[in-house]
Parts: sequence; C-alpha cells; structure tokens
Amino acid sequence: MTREELLALPVAVDVVTAGKAFSLGRNKTYDLVNADAFPVPVHDYGGARRVLATDLWKALGVTP
Repeated sequence: MTREELLALPVAVDVVTAGKAFSLGRNKTYDLVNADAFPVPVHDYGGARRVLATDLWKALGVTP
C-alpha cells in the first residue's frame, strides 16, 4: 500500500486490508490474528474484526 492509500483508509478496516498494509496475504494475516500476534491491536465489533487506521499509521510510521 502506498502512503496515499494508507491515509485514505476509513477509521477502521477489516483485517485483510490491514494485512495488505503490512504486505501480508490473507492466510498469514488470519494466522497472526488468531494467534494474537498481529502487529497492531485487532478489535471485535459485533463479530467483525477491525483494525484502526491510526494504529496502522503508527506501526508503519505514516503521519497525516
């Protein structure tokens, strides 16, 4: 993902999108999420796992 794509993300994104930000594939992303080893916190919102864009920005060193 480019810097511009990261900054254009909505407030919260699904874990697959968050994984793409770290250049991870779908399977590796879910492996890390299920092992509680994903690089940023994963939140459960009504059964949907989401990652906050601000957490992605911090982890990747991107500032708006």
